[in-house]
Amino acid sequence: MDQEIAKPTFKKILVIDDNPTDRYIAKRMAEKYLFAEEIILQESALEALEYIRSLENVPHLLPQIIFLDINMPGMNGYEFLDEYTKLAEVIRANCIILMITTSIHPDDLKRAQNNPSVFRFLNKPLDKEKFRLIEQEFSFTK
Repeated sequence: MDQEIAKPTFKKILVIDDNPTDRYIAKRMAEKYLFAEEIILQESALEALEYIRSLENVPHLLPQIIFLDINMPGMNGYEFLDEYTKLAEVIRANCIILMITTSIHPDDLKRAQNNPSVFRFLNKPLDKEKFRLIEQEFSFTK
């Protein structure tokens, strides 16, 4: 029997979400569906920015995909995006940001769609269908 060993689609992803349950679900689903070799979890947007900045000189270690929650205390997802646009081009060129939320408010969708740093807006929870959609859309980044 010729069995092929499945490999994760992406090398590294970053999940930025203040909700521990949502972080847990994102991590478990990413592991279950072989979405990423490494899954970094950050509960604060500010800590996530510091983490990303720390990798500026080693861009191959940057997360290829960033799942960014909108509603978080301290610094929300939109405030993160404002700071993200100020980061070095090498960072912005190597990361794909996907906004994730439980919000069904049309203004959130419109605001995310109008932000050039955001590639897609997804409703939580992350699941197999959403991962497959991302894999199809961003397979060039493998």
